Amino acid sequence: MKRFSLWLILGLMSSASMVAQNYKITVKGKVCNQLGHGIPEVVVNDGVNFVKTDLKGEYRIVADTTRSKFITISTPAAYMLPQKNGIAYGFYMPINKLKGKSVRTHNFILDKREKESDKFYYIAISDPQINDEHDYKRWCNETVKDMKAEISRMDKEHQVIGMTLGDMVFSKRNIWEPFKKSIENTGMTTFMCIGNHDMIKSIPSLENSPKGAKIYSEMDFMNYFGPTDYSFNIGKIHVVTINNINNMQHNKYVEMLTPAKIEWLKKDLSYIPKGSMIFLNMHAAGWNKWYPYANMHNTPMLDKLLEGYDVHVFCGHSHFFQDVDVNEHLYQHNIGAACGAWWWGDVNRCGAPNGYMIVNVDGTKVRCIYKATGKSTEYQIHLYNKGEFRTQKEFVVANIWDYDDKCSVEWIQDGVNKGRMEQFKDKDEEYTRIKNEHHVNLPECYTDHLFRVKPEKGAKKIEIIFTNHYGEKYKESITL
Repeated sequence: MKRFSLWLILGLMSSASMVAQNYKITVKGKVCNQLGHGIPEVVVNDGVNFVKTDLKGEYRIVADTTRSKFITISTPAAYMLPQKNGIAYGFYMPINKLKGKSVRTHNFILDKREKESDKFYYIAISDPQINDEHDYKRWCNETVKDMKAEISRMDKEHQVIGMTLGDMVFSKRNIWEPFKKSIENTGMTTFMCIGNHDMIKSIPSLENSPKGAKIYSEMDFMNYFGPTDYSFNIGKIHVVTINNINNMQHNKYVEMLTPAKIEWLKKDLSYIPKGSMIFLNMHAAGWNKWYPYANMHNTPMLDKLLEGYDVHVFCGHSHFFQDVDVNEHLYQHNIGAACGAWWWGDVNRCGAPNGYMIVNVDGTKVRCIYKATGKSTEYQIHLYNKGEFRTQKEFVVANIWDYDDKCSVEWIQDGVNKGRMEQFKDKDEEYTRIKNEHHVNLPECYTDHLFRVKPEKGAKKIEIIFTNHYGEKYKESITL
């Protein structure tokens, strides 16, 4: 009996050990060029552990497959960003697709850039949030068509990078395939950031699931677009994308970076010298001044990690536009949704138009402009005539979404400069109309990128001059 008990205990221990060993595997390989020559100093990670390739371009990582689903490289700036049909691909490999048991091998092959340049375009798109065929048609026929036209006018010498900022779909799993098809071959290499509506909402995230779970909320996104957390280098910019939606179960989530995400980012940035410029992409904002309850819950931790870097944060989630000059070295662009108010009308909750952001990068000189879908890049002001804005009936009102504290807004009455317009806070008139007419279940927001003037009696024309963050001037006028 004792012998049987001992045998049983040893058998169970052996079985447990075998299971544990099956979870732990070694992934090794090489990062090389088309000729097979190794590329040293390339950062490789499995979502938890980080290493650099050696002088031969070789790497080795011991991965726990219950948490590590991909082997991923941070492509060096001297090499082309791998892609397939215009969608970022080839910088990652699912571990479960590698053959072998305790040791698996994968080589990453990169193409060296023919001509290195610090100049490129960066297009940030937030919240397409496609729910049905109607939304899909508008996305394809309006947003994608507009982006393609804009890309065709860009300098052909400069690469164009696209970055979605989450909520590509509206919690509809059957839309992933057509969405992917819609962004193929647009003229840019497009990367993805996961949002709360891109998850299987009823299932917890991988991090919140039992070890060895077969299904988790990020599965669909990962199957189509790879890891949720990754980085790459282009020109003088280190680009990082990270998931800051902590999905629980029963359709609940929290906007935050989990301790594991914080640790991942800490490791990624450890390879980047202080003083470098970072483009950080995440779905939820960290520093919004309006409705701060939708901000990340642990922003101070992120703030501390980013100290010493020059950072531009690109985010969505809120369906409004807000620029926040957080401090001398950190600027947040909370970009208006591509779908605006869920494809009702053509504006977001704050009155900013449906659109996307175009970033012109020259070294570490960055110029951002918000492009309204279907309109010229010169369209940066929406004017309301007297009587059109119900709460401001005696005033001409300007909605200037790309405003921050370094901008100025002046008004001219019948050729006479009257100085600065008065800034005020209110709900946007156009969005209020859309919400009331279509019963949109997306609350209005009080925005402070509204400006007003009360024309003098007998005045005939009001002209508005907006000087943006970069000193560029935009004008709109209205006849009274």
